Parts: sequence; structure tokens; C-alpha cells
Amino acid sequence: MKLAKLPERTPVKMTIVLSPSLAQRLREYAVFYAETYSDKEEVAELIPFMLEAFLDSDADFRKARRAATLGVTAS
Repeated sequence: MKLAKLPERTPVKMTIVLSPSLAQRLREYAVFYAETYSDKEEVAELIPFMLEAFLDSDADFRKARRAATLGVTAS
């Protein structure tokens, strides 16, 4: 079979505490998103995608994960 087994897709709920300034910036980002795409989304809907984009863009983190998968110590 060419298709690999699908990954776990059950959502995991997490509760976090934000500083008032970060909460405000996230609300402003949601407004910016709506202006950019003409599609309003709640902050809570945007956050998982923002975090995923951040982690995907962190080259050092990707390198460390790859090294851990291979059993190598990242330097």
C-alpha cells in the first residue's frame, strides 16, 4: 500500500494563560487576518495554525528533531 497509516488526528485541548498585551496582539492579528483574507476567524481558531507555522519555520528545532529521530546529538 502506498498510503502510510494516517497519523493520530484526535484534537488535544490545552489551556494557556496569556499576558494582556499578548492577548491584545492576537486579537489585532485576527483583525489583520480578516482584512487580508476577507474571512473572519476567532483567535482560538488561528492559534494552532500560527504555532504550527512557527515551529515549521524554526530551522534549529527541525534540525534537533531530525537528530533525535536518528539518535544523534544535535550540535
